[in-house]
Amino acid sequence: MPRRPASGSSACRMRGASSWLSATALLSLTLLSACFGGPKSSSDLTAPRNHLLAEDRGASGGEDTLKGGVNAYLWRATLDTLSFMPVATADAEGGIILTDWYTPPATHDERFKITAFILDRRLRSDALRLSVFRQAKQDGEWVDTPTAGNTGSDIAARILSRARKLRADNGNRDD
Repeated sequence: MPRRPASGSSACRMRGASSWLSATALLSLTLLSACFGGPKSSSDLTAPRNHLLAEDRGASGGEDTLKGGVNAYLWRATLDTLSFMPVATADAEGGIILTDWYTPPATHDERFKITAFILDRRLRSDALRLSVFRQAKQDGEWVDTPTAGNTGSDIAARILSRARKLRADNGNRDD
């Protein structure tokens, strides 16, 4: 004779677990749909605030208007003087010129890289700062080595000379 399951049997527990799982799934879907509410209108979004622009006083800290850029003669002279090297990055607003590694044709076991900073809108010798990097090949690896002491100053002198010539060719105008 077949036995009837008692009221606390596994069949009843299965129905209870199934109901509980269904309720949990329904609750999860309800909560999840609340997170992805309908489309938002543009009035619901906060507009970006450029509060820093109102506070900026320029690079020197005193101007009421934003100013940028560098001395055009120094910029052009630097690009002209370093034109034999491949330029990796040039930013006229920030006054930075980064070259890529350059290997002179006469030597294949050394290479150079230059970073030029133009620091002022005026044509002055202290408005130009150069960093010259040199690497030599040793055992198949490029190794940082110091440059000759006057390398950076020689290149800077050529840049400044070229910038003065460009200004003279322009009637000594600074515009």
